[in-house]
Amino acid sequence: MSEELKNVEETQEVWSNFIHDFIEEDMAPGGRFEGKKVHTRFPPEPNGYLHIGHAKALYIDFATAEKYNGLCNLRMDDTNPTKEDVEYVDAIKEDIAWLGFSWGDRFYYASDYFPKMYEIAVNLIKKGLAYVCQCTPEQVRENRGDLTTPAVSPYRDRPIEESLDLFARMKEGEFEDGSMTLRAKIDLASGNFNMRDPVLYRISHMHHHRTGNQWCIYPMYDYAHPIEDALEGITHSLCSLEFEAHRPLYDWVIEHSELPCKPRQIEFARLNINHTVMSKRKLRLLVENGVVDGWDDPRMPTLSGLRRRGYTPLSIRNFCERIGVSKVNSVVEYSFLEHCLREDLNMTAQRVMAVLDPIKLIITNYPEDLVEEFEIENNPKCPEDGTRTITFSRESWIERSDFTEEPVKGYFRFYPGNEVRMKTTYIVKCTGCKKDENGNVIEVYGEYDPQTRGGTTPDGRKVRGTIHWVDAKNALDAEIRLYDNLFTQADPEAGELLECINPESLNVLEHCKVEASVKELDSHASFQFMRQGYFCFDSKDSKPEHLVFNRTVSLKDSFKKK
Repeated sequence: MSEELKNVEETQEVWSNFIHDFIEEDMAPGGRFEGKKVHTRFPPEPNGYLHIGHAKALYIDFATAEKYNGLCNLRMDDTNPTKEDVEYVDAIKEDIAWLGFSWGDRFYYASDYFPKMYEIAVNLIKKGLAYVCQCTPEQVRENRGDLTTPAVSPYRDRPIEESLDLFARMKEGEFEDGSMTLRAKIDLASGNFNMRDPVLYRISHMHHHRTGNQWCIYPMYDYAHPIEDALEGITHSLCSLEFEAHRPLYDWVIEHSELPCKPRQIEFARLNINHTVMSKRKLRLLVENGVVDGWDDPRMPTLSGLRRRGYTPLSIRNFCERIGVSKVNSVVEYSFLEHCLREDLNMTAQRVMAVLDPIKLIITNYPEDLVEEFEIENNPKCPEDGTRTITFSRESWIERSDFTEEPVKGYFRFYPGNEVRMKTTYIVKCTGCKKDENGNVIEVYGEYDPQTRGGTTPDGRKVRGTIHWVDAKNALDAEIRLYDNLFTQADPEAGELLECINPESLNVLEHCKVEASVKELDSHASFQFMRQGYFCFDSKDSKPEHLVFNRTVSLKDSFKKK
């Protein structure tokens, strides 16, 4: 086991229940939420698609509510119109429902609260707790001070009436973007820089995907978020660790606003996985530069990309549960996510035969007009899944790698004079091959033993090799896409993102052969191509007349278990 994952699992033992410990303390007799129902929320910004990092957060939010028979809201944090769009709203809802979580009738937008947020801001000004500042962003940064030097704002002592007037005019659109902000009056000398008179509102003449041009001032997240939580009756605001330093501001807004409840913010470490990125901005960069085929590209760590690749909701939920909840940042190996997926698919995926690099095998002593039927198990791990019928005839497709003229030590498949089992059917002896003018093998020849139906040897002779195959009479042509890590570096964010793109992240195979039974499989089904890996139909490109399959994950499990 890698050191990174070992650290994650060791940390999990210490911290995995700390959120629940806090909640149980709060709900106990005498606790701050005694007699109330646990109420959480998942508040994504609709400026991109959810990724596997979000899956951890939404799992914590929704699963915690489920554990305590509570409620979890879904809220779109749409306070910044710059990159937000209804496309992302719909995608987020689809992803969460796909994972099996429900928000019931508790679906909200932060923009629902814009009037109330404005009203609270006006009251803060009236209390002398907020003021309009005309410093530019550059000036704010320059005057921020350091650990020994307090920040400075020449507008801090602006008269209340003047700030009220300017704030109202900001709302009416009189001023240009960036010319003014509304800042909280807290402590310019605070050791926590988030408390040095943070910005509450900024001017942005941008069209909002819901409110249109009704507003040209928008609340900052640190101001809007606690108000939203309080208005919805949230008891526990669970968020990632980078907001720990923002918690005093969260509490300050709650304390100085007239709100119906006082939620408790609890922070946990974000999910980091090697060989991927967890930044929507950087994922958008991949999309906009054409590195990937959209947000749902199977190489993307987005939930839509993972779904298109064939990941299952259960595998992702199990992954999120098993990595635990921590207060310590760490990196989880991507192979552990794949391990959780294999565990699920091994028990649920139907087995199918497919040949990715086909070469024709002709059994010369098999009757030319004979077609036999064989029953084959759908999943040896689950006998209750039943069987299916496959056909066998004189000609089959086999993997090119299953034949060689000059075998190396340990090679037990087709070579002249050697016998192999053809899965479920007969034992066949290789008798030779045919080559083209360039010396490439184009056909393999063999003879079957009619006494070995089912692959048994009545005389007891040992046959060490078993190969899969597809009947040439009924084989379906298919395109198969093999995926690998999108990045060559374990930490792609450490350098230039676009410089560490793996040129081998997608390998497209044409004219592969698959057994006819795949036509009867559900288009959303996962299945195992025997000896090849787990696959699924590509939800975007696969058509009845042109089958396209994505490799979800290989059979080999590189994750080292304890």
